[in-house]
Amino acid sequence: MYEPIRTKSVHRMADDAPDGYPHRSREEELDIQLAGHLAALLAVTDELGDTEGGELIARQVARLRGAPPARHAGLTGAAADTLHRKAHALAGRALVVAASRADTAAAILAAERMDAHTAALTAAAPAADHHPLVAAP
Repeated sequence: MYEPIRTKSVHRMADDAPDGYPHRSREEELDIQLAGHLAALLAVTDELGDTEGGELIARQVARLRGAPPARHAGLTGAAADTLHRKAHALAGRALVVAASRADTAAAILAAERMDAHTAALTAAAPAADHHPLVAAP
């Protein structure tokens, strides 16, 4: 009743994936994760008013995404010590991903940002027996 198809179709599923869904490589996934962590770090850095640090982070995000990141002044109104703790955590996440994808430039930047936020918290911390990255009770 129907004639069988004798030629290949001109239409293809995404990447000819057997399940029909497009898939990314591990490297692509890590690039996306790293760019996301750095973009979040950029937002907190911008809120802290650190323009030099923000520019360094923005260059790495642009390198990973192929386009400069969107920057805005979405201020949360959080205290500086809270923002430094958040930035330290985000830089730590970026460092882990950068290390796993062997991205030396991003790893160095993330480690430097962690150091900068630790230093800022240490300078603002009152007593000596208080760890700067642990919130006060």
